Amino acid sequence: MPVILWTDALIFLLLLLSGLFAWHAARHEHLRAPWREVARSKTAMAALMVLGFYGVIGLLDSLHFHPRLADAQTEEAAYSGEVMSLFDLLAEPLRVQREKTYSAPLAIRLYAKEIIERPDGTTYRDYPRLQHAGAHLADPADHWPDVMRLTLRSLGWGALAWFGLLTLMLAWQMRGGARASAALNRLLRPTTGTPLYVAVWTGLLLCLLLGLMADLGTHYHLFGTDKVGEDVLYQALKSIRTGLMIGTLTTLVMLPAALLLGLMAGYFKGWVDDVIQYLYTTLNAIPGVLLIAAAVLIMQVYMSNHADDFNSVTERADLRLLFLCIILGITSWTSLCRLLRGESFKLRELDYVQAAHAFGVGHLTVLYRHILPNVLHIVLISVVLDFSGLVLAEAVLSYINIGVDPSMDSWGNMINGARLELAREPVVWWSLLAAFVFMFILVLAANLFADVVRDAFDPRLRNSR
Repeated sequence: MPVILWTDALIFLLLLLSGLFAWHAARHEHLRAPWREVARSKTAMAALMVLGFYGVIGLLDSLHFHPRLADAQTEEAAYSGEVMSLFDLLAEPLRVQREKTYSAPLAIRLYAKEIIERPDGTTYRDYPRLQHAGAHLADPADHWPDVMRLTLRSLGWGALAWFGLLTLMLAWQMRGGARASAALNRLLRPTTGTPLYVAVWTGLLLCLLLGLMADLGTHYHLFGTDKVGEDVLYQALKSIRTGLMIGTLTTLVMLPAALLLGLMAGYFKGWVDDVIQYLYTTLNAIPGVLLIAAAVLIMQVYMSNHADDFNSVTERADLRLLFLCIILGITSWTSLCRLLRGESFKLRELDYVQAAHAFGVGHLTVLYRHILPNVLHIVLISVVLDFSGLVLAEAVLSYINIGVDPSMDSWGNMINGARLELAREPVVWWSLLAAFVFMFILVLAANLFADVVRDAFDPRLRNSR
């Protein structure tokens, strides 16, 4: 039975708005030309493939449902109270293969010694075998040869999937009657125009990684397990949705306020400008971390006093995530508002705006037809640049226990848990490594893509080219 959480509905709304913007940009040359510059960048193409990989996982993890109970005795369909996602269904082996406690990456034994009882009743201390990882091995001595064999097989499956995608792309390139050799050369070698070869070779790398996760990851724990035996790779993949939600939904919250107030302050001046300046100056005077902490604590008290309003732990955690996005949006709209205010000051004095006033055009029409289109590049650049900062903000806030709900998978919660694990003897380091790797790749790709977008939409750089 489908379940639509608050964050799911908002992310679908954001996808709809993005589609409408893409349709609008395709109809206007002044918006279409910068995006062509972005598409011709090799850096942007590689970063976009990585962001698309993260986006697909986040989208699959946003399709929630109640699983049907298979052992229901009644004629009517019965559903579990648990909320699962389509990604949980696809990653079923990673989700259900839980061990007793910590285990190192690709290990077949626990990370700490325990007392083991022999069949004759005597006991000894050793590292017990894991329940799932390497369970197919009859002899533990075959561990590493088996890992190498499965690695090669996983890479082979990934390469086969990439070859299938390449075949589809080749068929698409040949739809207009192009020769197969020319189309293949365009896909695999540097050519003028859109660097499709960058997307193809980046796709090969992603397919190989997917092959390792899908095949090797079901036989061994690629990033080990945590204190309760849950697969760390599964936690890191589930955390992708949380990071993307923080980066995108916060934008959806803060963008309307920044646009409306920034344009009004710069266009109307006078007392309107004074009131808006007083508003964001006062808000900036409040320490952001303290404001977020106070709001999250108030939300926690509300959820504790109204526990019956939530049907599951997932809905409770989702509401806290939504509230965190709202608070981050309230505290992060001021910088974009300042930029738009300054740009509106300049635009309102230009000749075409003054001519519109002379012909009696209304203020709302002037703002919509003449001011807003000329500040969209600033909005787009700010949104893309702020995305990585918001992803890192979630990690910092969760590290100090004022971020997302502890029951929700996030990189911040993984880092917070690793704080205590690093004090163990021996050190448990793989949870921190997994969170760092996944967050580093996402933030790096977002920053590289943001640099290309900024250069493409900056009028001064575009005019110099």
